[in-house]
Amino acid sequence: MGFADLSIAEIAADYSIPVEKVFSLCNQQEIAYKHQKTHLALEDAKAIISQISSEIRLKGTSDSMGDREVT
Repeated sequence: MGFADLSIAEIAADYSIPVEKVFSLCNQQEIAYKHQKTHLALEDAKAIISQISSEIRLKGTSDSMGDREVT
């Protein structure tokens, strides 16, 4: 398995999300990491980016339909 030239911190910065969110996604998918500078395996990076993209699309869909979450 190859390695992506992306660290956890870079993924977080690219998608404007907290590093802790990427850590959480790594934990959910049982992806090992040591710190925010950890470079992920290519398949792991793709899985994390796919999950982030999915969440962004879902959020965009609910916002555009007026179903904003009330906190």
